[in-house]
Amino acid sequence: MELAFVYILVIGFLLDLIFGDPKWLPHLIVGYGNLISKGENLLNKGNYQFIKGAFLTITLVGSAFFMPFFIIKQLQINHLYIVEVVFSILMLFYCLANKTLVVEGKAVFNTLQNEGLEAGRKRLSWIVGRDTSKLNEQQIRIATLETMSENLSDGIIAPLFYFVCFGVPGIMAYKMINTLDSMIGYKNERYEQFGKFAAILDDVANFIPSRLTAILILLVSFKLNGILVVFKEGKKHSSPNAGYPEAALAYVLDCKFGGPNFYGGKIYKKPYIGTNNRTIEHIEINKVANINYASSMVFVAVSIVVFLWLK
Repeated sequence: MELAFVYILVIGFLLDLIFGDPKWLPHLIVGYGNLISKGENLLNKGNYQFIKGAFLTITLVGSAFFMPFFIIKQLQINHLYIVEVVFSILMLFYCLANKTLVVEGKAVFNTLQNEGLEAGRKRLSWIVGRDTSKLNEQQIRIATLETMSENLSDGIIAPLFYFVCFGVPGIMAYKMINTLDSMIGYKNERYEQFGKFAAILDDVANFIPSRLTAILILLVSFKLNGILVVFKEGKKHSSPNAGYPEAALAYVLDCKFGGPNFYGGKIYKKPYIGTNNRTIEHIEINKVANINYASSMVFVAVSIVVFLWLK
């Protein structure tokens, strides 16, 4: 069963590349979201909001880790190794968003190109949290590329990293952390205290993967000589992690990301990352898609080589 890790990693990764997130299948993350929503509605009231939010976060993340851990242990005890492998492949498949990220990014670019500005704004609003109603064509393309770089880390490299380090329990716990942050990790009146612990935990969980993603983007683009520039630029972002993959992609494309944006009706003056304020062309989405795919493939390949070497 030593090679089971390789089978699970390769097959789960390929299934996501082929099928993405089939809309007819009930999705694990939707279930996570429902649990978070119910917990938040129950606990996010009255005093001690930080403690209540931390309790909810620890409970859900712990459950996301230990439930698959005990399921796998029981399958091993009963010598159901094939079932264990199939279960692990399906969980890995559910926790990746490689094809979906690229499909959604291309959809924004294609909608903008074929249907115009208003349609492009609407399509972008499906995948970002910012107000898209006043964005021009250049800003729509930049927002899409920023999202693709950030989610290369959050949706692909980080889940793979935690699977490689801690197996299925690790990747499922990470996805719960990431989902918690996306739902309650906001600095507004409702979530400032209640979601603070979840936001901090997400920052900690993404510290290594975000920087690893930046290195991978440079590596597959044959621009590792820019690593010092990228790490300097990445520090400018208000997030301790999101700036690094953004800075790497901006460096590779020789363009400029960041700047002021509206979130929930308020303007946030995000720093600029990169220096070349050039126009992003429609065709460049294909290059970014290839970078995303290549980065994840290199990570998988290196993980397998290291695993086999250690064995």
